[in-house]
Formats: sequence, C-alpha cells, structure tokens
Amino acid sequence: MNDLSPNDRRFATTLARGLSVLRAFRPSDDGLGNAEIAERTGLPKSTVSRLTYTLHSLGYLTHARFGDRYRPGPALLALGNVASASIGFTEVAGPIMQRLADETRTLALLAVRDRDRLLLTKVWRPTGVSSIWLDVGARVPFRGSSSGTCFLAALDDAALPGVVVDAGRDRDLTKAHADRIRADGYAQLTKRGFAICPPADYFAANIHAVSSPFHPRDMAEPVVFTCGALPADLPESRMVAEVGPALRAAVATLETTLGQSPTPIRR
Repeated sequence: MNDLSPNDRRFATTLARGLSVLRAFRPSDDGLGNAEIAERTGLPKSTVSRLTYTLHSLGYLTHARFGDRYRPGPALLALGNVASASIGFTEVAGPIMQRLADETRTLALLAVRDRDRLLLTKVWRPTGVSSIWLDVGARVPFRGSSSGTCFLAALDDAALPGVVVDAGRDRDLTKAHADRIRADGYAQLTKRGFAICPPADYFAANIHAVSSPFHPRDMAEPVVFTCGALPADLPESRMVAEVGPALRAAVATLETTLGQSPTPIRR
C-alpha cells in the first residue's frame, strides 16, 4: 500500500475524510452517531455531519430504523463483495484454511494492512470446536501480535517508513521498535517459515497465535495467514512443533495451487 502525503497536490482530502468515516465502523458496533464518528476519526462534528449525510445519500451508510445512528449501507456491502471477488487467492485459500482450522482446532484468519493496523478480512473457525472471538473487521496492532511480527518481517525495506508513520500513533511503534520486531520475525521466517510474537509481548493476554506470510501477485504488500487460540489450547511448544509447520504447509499448498513461487522474505 503506497500512501501519498496529505501535502501532495494529488491527495484528495475530502475523499480521505469520507473514507475515514467508513473506516470508523467496527463489527461490534450497534450503529454510530456523528459524535462517536467524530471522536474516532478526529474530524470536527460539523464535517462528519456533512460526510455522513453524503454517504447516506449515496447508499454507503444507512440509519433506517435506527434514528440518527448510522450503519454500513448496501452500496458499501456491494463494494466490499466486488473487492473480495477481485482478489482471486481468497477463494482458493478458503478450503485450504478451513481444513487447517479443523485439523489444528484453531481459528485461522487472513490479515491485511489497514494503515496503522492489520485488518482481519477472512476467518475460518474450526468445526465443532470453541475458538477465540475474533471476526472479520477486527484490527490487531503491529506491535504485540504474531501477525504484526510476520508482516513487518516480510515487508520490503522501502515500504517500512510509511508503515512506521501510520502505526506510530498505535502503541508508539517507533522505527527502533519496528527494526527489532523485523529482525526477530526475519530470523524466525528464514529458519522455519512462520513467526511467533513472544507471549510476554502480546497485546492481548488471552490470545496465542502463529503467522506465516503470503505475497499475492496482484497486491503490493504481503498478507498474513494466522492460526490462533486460547493460551491453554495453543501453548508456545505446540505452536512451534505442530501448528506453525502446519500453517506454513498450508500456505505452501496455496502457493503451489496458484502456481506461485514461495513468498520471498526481505533481505
């Protein structure tokens, strides 16, 4: 993801603000009012009011039967479905990752960068097994997550500064933090093909996870496949000996099925 500076004359500030309104919504929300959107985006409430009115008029937001609380609308759903269908690897990955989730009894998920965090875009739950509660639309930080460790390690050097700028507001991810995380993740990926954030550093104490990168042909940045579960069900020893190798094998199967070479790790 190549980010233009807001100072670049090609940068459309109004469009960026409108998109920030759409990005403010989370799966757990029961609608959002203008004041809540303003708080989450940092935009003035008067600006948010104009943007939500416009987005509602175009069908990207709706507040039918919910008073003045907005929810994502049908046009946004249609746009998301088009985007999902246009990224062909996700359809191929579906049965591979569902099989992985069932065999390892973990929650398998796909994460992509969404500016200052990683956004969960696909989730595969193990059949007949209780799993951690994470769903599509949830965001996890770069610092303190296995997904973040894996992503930063697999990211091209040239793309790192933009990520650090975006994520610097999130848990104070400095260049020094990013370099340390990348070095640790790189060592893990080159040695065994998957990465684990040290459990002591996790942003959420009730989640253990292991991650492996995948670089789609039609995307500028790597994406991350992750398996996660409660610490009691997924101790570090099991991540290293069983689930991590199974995850790496699943990603390798996806690469082979798509006719891609193994995902390169930065040098």
